[in-house]
Amino acid sequence: MYLTTKSLILRSSVYKESSRVLTALTADAGKLTISARGALRKNSRIAASVQPLAFSEMTLVNTRERWTLTEAHIIEQFDELSRDLPRFALGIYFAELLEAVSDEDAQSTALLSLGLNALYALSLGARPVDVIKPAFETRLMCLSGYAPELASSSLSGSGFTRPVDADTFSALRYIVSCPAKKLYSFNLPSYTELTRVSEDYLISQLDRRFGALDYYNSVKDIKD
Repeated sequence: MYLTTKSLILRSSVYKESSRVLTALTADAGKLTISARGALRKNSRIAASVQPLAFSEMTLVNTRERWTLTEAHIIEQFDELSRDLPRFALGIYFAELLEAVSDEDAQSTALLSLGLNALYALSLGARPVDVIKPAFETRLMCLSGYAPELASSSLSGSGFTRPVDADTFSALRYIVSCPAKKLYSFNLPSYTELTRVSEDYLISQLDRRFGALDYYNSVKDIKD
């Protein structure tokens, strides 16, 4: 069975001497584990396509219930992120979140679109990280079935409640309901509360910590 699909690399691990094992979010088949044989060989034609956060059109073959990469054409590498450590680290955190909430053999168009739009926003640098990060986290929770209840000025759901100020509450309502293309089109006098609340809410709902988040927090104040 062959599958040609657009894929975002969420994780890329070295396997043996010359290969990689990929975790990819695909447009057609959800999250897939893919073997990329020979990806580390000199002059490999697929080397660029198997890097973390690379977005490519891939041709895959499924044999013995395993996916193997046979061909790949890079669409976007987000090169700008490789020159900005804090933004690259945040992109890796986004990838870890997408991996945590996505499933195999499940339609993932909305998740893939959310991830790509966030990476484009990070790479362009036109919007502050303090806008992109909480907006991505909150919208991801909505797409994953953990939408916050915003009937009153608090975040609630699954036993988690945290009061917020009026500006933050309005921003959350906007993030939850706005068109996808307008997700990062809001401003606040201060993003401190929105950043804290969105991160706390996500961790509470998913009930786990994320190593990439800890790394991002350790490097986020590094300047060029």
